[in-house]
Amino acid sequence: MAVTTRETMDAAFSEIARDGFEGVLVTGSTMFNERKRIASLALAHRMPAQAIIGEMARESGILFSYGQDFPEFFRKAAVYVDKILKGASPADLPVEQPTRFKLVVNLETAKALSLTVPTSMLLSADEVIE
Repeated sequence: MAVTTRETMDAAFSEIARDGFEGVLVTGSTMFNERKRIASLALAHRMPAQAIIGEMARESGILFSYGQDFPEFFRKAAVYVDKILKGASPADLPVEQPTRFKLVVNLETAKALSLTVPTSMLLSADEVIE
């Protein structure tokens, strides 16, 4: 179920909990400003949540995130902007794929959900919030 507005969040979480879903995946950036609300609804419905933006696990309480390193992405974007402002044609610049992905695990949220995070996941995490 796609949720794209704040007004549909409560109903969406209630519906997926009622339908027996056991977790939620938060994708895209349209709801980034609602990350704390998403995390609190997931916790209230006893649902583990995963996001693709590290800040959602770090600052908001999402259980874990795995996705590209956004600060690195923005630094690379600034280099492209600089090249374009200096006269480079955007069509001549190469398309780049992310090369670094970050795993952030929030153990506070895991504890609140009575979940045990596998040691292998903790060892491979870039950041663990305790």
